[in-house]
This record gives sequence, structure tokens and C-alpha cells, in this order.
Amino acid sequence: MSNNRVSGLVIEAQGLKKTYQQGKLQVSVLKGIDFKVGREESHAIVGVSGAGKSTLMHLLGGLDSVSGGDVKVCGQALSGLSESKLGGLRNRYLGFIYQFHHLLPEFSARDNIAMPLLIRRQSSGQAAAVADSWLERVGLQHRSEHKPGELSGGERQRVALARALVTEPACVLADEPTGNLDSQTAAQMLELMLELKQDIGTSLVIVTHDMDIAAKMQFRWRMQDGLLADDECSTVSS
Repeated sequence: MSNNRVSGLVIEAQGLKKTYQQGKLQVSVLKGIDFKVGREESHAIVGVSGAGKSTLMHLLGGLDSVSGGDVKVCGQALSGLSESKLGGLRNRYLGFIYQFHHLLPEFSARDNIAMPLLIRRQSSGQAAAVADSWLERVGLQHRSEHKPGELSGGERQRVALARALVTEPACVLADEPTGNLDSQTAAQMLELMLELKQDIGTSLVIVTHDMDIAAKMQFRWRMQDGLLADDECSTVSS
């Protein structure tokens, strides 16, 4: 069991606002969002392109600064933290998966998965052993020495999934993680993601355009006009 398991809320956003300056104009993308993620919950955020879904994910993960309101991750407010402390908090509590894998092209699949552990200053041998166990869990133990350019799109996303989960984070933030895959590979990726989520007891927040994916989450939200609201039939069986 991971040391990152927490009681209560994993993520809590209150009055979250984000405004960008475009020339002389101020464009308000998020207009005051309240959002909570409990332990081991799964949430889907849907909405049209440009609605602010990715912006919200960046703020929840401490990858961008808020214009108003605040985000807490496992009870710790992100505002006012230095970049080094933010990086440490992300490494301890959060995992990230993107539409495009963002794997380091010069490193092998094993080394990409091991990277978050090396950042924690684990020994290279220990990190490699843990990475190998995750390669087995995602069915890629035979591809451990291959670099991203030598892997298929589905294989790259499975490596990215293993990298996100290798620290057994309290929450995984996934931004269109299947958006670059064909429908069959996307379905396999989602099932693997949900299986591993259950295995390690992490929470999941996923941005998606795919309503079939959204329907598999416990809670569903719609981003519209800078606000987040319950989608119709938002609570589904887990």
C-alpha cells in the first residue's frame, strides 16, 4: 500500500478563476469553479473544445497559477508554494496522463517509467526494478529497452500510464488520454486504466470528448461558459 493514501478530500478547488491577457483584453476562461475529489473517486469532465477543461486540469495539478480562488491537494494549498515545493507535491500526490504521451524520446520505456522515482532520489536499481514491475502490469515487459519512437501509439500511452501510476499517487489527472488512439486501442487503454486505478486505490479525474468513457466514471461534469456543473445523469455506478 502506498504512503500516499489519504483520508478525506484528495483535491479541493474553491472559487477557481483564470483570466488571460490578450492584447488589451482580459479573457476570463474559468469564472469561479468549486470542485472536490474524494478518495478513490472517478470524475469525468466533458465540454466543447475551448471550454476551459485543460485549463482547469492545469490549475488542479499546480501546472499553472490561478487568477482567483485556490486549490488544495491532500489538504495543502498550492498558492504561495515555490516551484520546488510544487514539484515535490506533484511528485508525491499526483500522476499525469496527456493525449500526447510526453515521454522523453531519448530514454527507454523502463527509464521513462522510473523517472518519477529517480526524482524522489530512489536508487537507480530500485527504480528500475519497480519500473519493470509496472511494465509487466501494462503488458510491455518485452518492450522495456525500446524508446518511444520504437513503440506504437497504444504502447506509448501504456508506458505513460505506468509512469503516472509508478508512485501510486493519490490522484491521476488525465487529459484526453485516449484522444490520439483508435477506438479499439482506446477501449483497451481505458479498461487497463480503470483496473490499475482500482488496484492501487487512486482517484481519477479525466477530461474527455468520449461520452462512453465519461459514462464509466462515478461522476460526470460539464464545462460550459467558464463554469462547471453536474452533467445530466452525472452519477453512474462504479
